[in-house]
Amino acid sequence: MKKLLSLVLILALATSMMVGCGKKEDGKVTIGIGQFAEHGSLDNCRNGFVEGLAQGGYVEGDNLKILVENAQADGSTATQIANNFVAKKVDLICAIATPMAQSAFGATKDTKIPVIFTAVTDPVAAELAKEDRTPNGNTTGTSDKLPVEKQLEMIRAILPDAKTIGIMYSTSEVNSVSAIEEYKAAAANYGFEIVESGIATTADIPLATDNLLTKVDCINNLTDNTVVSSLPVILDKAAEKNIPVFGSEVEQVKIGCLATVGLDYFDLGVQTGKMAAQVLSGEKKASEINFEIIEEASFYGNTAVAENLGVTLPQDLVSSAKEMFSEIAE
Repeated sequence: MKKLLSLVLILALATSMMVGCGKKEDGKVTIGIGQFAEHGSLDNCRNGFVEGLAQGGYVEGDNLKILVENAQADGSTATQIANNFVAKKVDLICAIATPMAQSAFGATKDTKIPVIFTAVTDPVAAELAKEDRTPNGNTTGTSDKLPVEKQLEMIRAILPDAKTIGIMYSTSEVNSVSAIEEYKAAAANYGFEIVESGIATTADIPLATDNLLTKVDCINNLTDNTVVSSLPVILDKAAEKNIPVFGSEVEQVKIGCLATVGLDYFDLGVQTGKMAAQVLSGEKKASEINFEIIEEASFYGNTAVAENLGVTLPQDLVSSAKEMFSEIAE
């Protein structure tokens, strides 16, 4: 009888430990998806992540429960979201964009909850990983590092007489600071000068845009989350001055940027979801997986924007395009 009671107690303790680690009694695992801002590229990334999980054997509503929160480009909200996920003892956190990844990394340091990040331009600068791409902790993911040289080459091909490129960025986003430095280092090779404009919040963007447009021949947009969330404001002001705005990914071209050599963020999300599935299944620990840089970038152009600007897109770029758009999406 004592042996039977002991066995019952052991089983009860084991069950309690499993539930406490985030394993639910219904057999589903729970992940929290924290997205830093709401815009097309990050939305695509999130949708791709869910698809990648499904390809890895984790289907929402079947063996997976997903909690989704959006920080609306606010750093303190991102921290709150990450802490809430930890309090709910999720099995894994997916952090979309650099500020969200940093918040999740900090919130999980004293836990066993893995963090899988995506849309992080420079994981090393964000202190999520080391120079050799190995994780700094129980975190890994994918980088959306910009193809800077290809972008500058494209801008030169489209605007052969341009001399100055304006870039607006959020001074609090390390990914943007890193990208700015890379652009400045490479610009002279293509006959450009980079004119930078740092902003703190979205409220700074209208005035900063007006000032920047008086100094440049075109604007090149980064994957800066604060700036991207107000991209329509920049596009409207630039259109009034007949100044081209280049994007950093396809969704920006859809809504009014002239062109880009950029990544497909849905594909980026799919790759990240597959990595998360490996961690959830126990195949690998996040701390054992180096972060990945998605190297493939394609040309996207908008002929409606080109017509409005009186710009001719080179035929070699058009013929090599992954996708061309003939209207400006609302």
